[in-house]
Amino acid sequence: MTDPHPKRRLLRYREIVDDWPAFFESNHAPEPTTLRVRRALAPVDELMGRLERQGFSLTAVHGLSDYLRVDGGPHSVAQTMEHWLGLLHVQQAVMALPSLALAPRPGERVLDLCAAPGGKTAHLAELMDDRGPLVAVDPKEKRLRGLMSNLFRLGCTNALVVAADGRELPHGVSFDRVLVDAPCSAEGNYRKQGGRLPERTREFQFYITELQSALLKRGIELTRPGGSIVYSTCTFAPEENELVVQRILESCPVTLEAIDLDLPHQPGLTRWEDRDLAPEMARTWRVYPHHLDSGGMFMARFRKDPSAPLSSPPGGTEVDLDPDRGWKPVPAAFPGEDSTVAGDRIREALRLLRVEYGLAPEALEGLGWMVRKENIWVQTAAQWPVGSWKDHGGWRVVSLGLRAFRSAGGDKETPSNHFLGRFAAHLPAPGDPEASLRHRSLSDRELEHLLDGGALQDPTLPPGPVVLHHRGRLLGRGMVGRGGLRHEIPTAQARRLEAILGVAKGDNGNNA
Repeated sequence: MTDPHPKRRLLRYREIVDDWPAFFESNHAPEPTTLRVRRALAPVDELMGRLERQGFSLTAVHGLSDYLRVDGGPHSVAQTMEHWLGLLHVQQAVMALPSLALAPRPGERVLDLCAAPGGKTAHLAELMDDRGPLVAVDPKEKRLRGLMSNLFRLGCTNALVVAADGRELPHGVSFDRVLVDAPCSAEGNYRKQGGRLPERTREFQFYITELQSALLKRGIELTRPGGSIVYSTCTFAPEENELVVQRILESCPVTLEAIDLDLPHQPGLTRWEDRDLAPEMARTWRVYPHHLDSGGMFMARFRKDPSAPLSSPPGGTEVDLDPDRGWKPVPAAFPGEDSTVAGDRIREALRLLRVEYGLAPEALEGLGWMVRKENIWVQTAAQWPVGSWKDHGGWRVVSLGLRAFRSAGGDKETPSNHFLGRFAAHLPAPGDPEASLRHRSLSDRELEHLLDGGALQDPTLPPGPVVLHHRGRLLGRGMVGRGGLRHEIPTAQARRLEAILGVAKGDNGNNA
């Protein structure tokens, strides 16, 4: 149910907003489109040039080096090959802040306790240079599908996706940094939602603040002593922001830290209505729509007391324990799989990559491989906590890194579209000496024919998987069978590709 008077609801903040006229005006103006560049796949300047050649007008976002604002263009930037290939992610500028405030480093152990739909998770992976375990948690199947769709499209190789209620994520390991981007009343999305807000009843307020507090407490429990936690919401409501933080300060071994970002914001409240709050609440951030010409955001960064004990499973005694406890190398065989068979399959997949697909040897450095049922996954997490969680229910592993190969019966190991896209820069183009026969360049007409469900007859192609290219870009996988070459891009993605090519062709045939 929507609030029948959303503007009236905003009026409660009139006395605490630093510039009420600017706040009110921004909330009732269209929000600009911004995007984050996937710099592991494309430098910012290169992507900017590619989009500008298609007619887009772009501006750098001050203080956010990987973000561009779309000032104009022939169509939505999401209807570009660059988006389809995972070179960019459309995301509100303000949504960059929690990941930047957490500031994860490559190789650290990071937990995103409320991960879907994955924009912040993918940003965390980028900040980690895709190195080190990034555990992404969400309880709902539909949201998990959206999370994985974003992680796979953007080629994130270090994320372990876990289906679980964040409040019940098992103990057994601790993390260096934890992000709790909690569910909230979403008042900061007022302008994004066209001036609409969900109803905020007393029952909802009680439910949501209890949920936020429980998630934040579990995040702190799972943080190593001396580690960092960022709590964020996209609402203006002090009940869900400063008052939740106050409860945590009074009950958990944490202190508030300053957020080291050079961006406009307003300090958090040290008093709300008739209640005085901790003076250090001024270290929290309130980001209003007029600060970044984006949505609204609240953030608090905590540091766990270095002398605090690690938490043990329920019923255990809290004692000082090694923060490395429970972290183990990712095995080549998922628990329950035959390790000998897994080793043989991985060796064959690596041979195929080097010999038949021409993957550059340096691309294989630092990659880990794991077999789970018919799939071989590629990952750069290096470690995982799954072995320490095996005795706890209420969770399950959904994915780790990217699905790299799939075996159907006795057929040859078949590379996935997401794997090919992620490592496209390390694969030869058709015509290169290293390309072998498993690469095929398509003309415009041939690609249209394949996407329409047709097949191509090419006697030079060997049976089995083939890498498809179009205008110098790797599109994905095809398969040569008795009927000829057909594409094996999933149906939904193929329809999107068709639409993108149609839009680009209508604007400028050279941009197809």
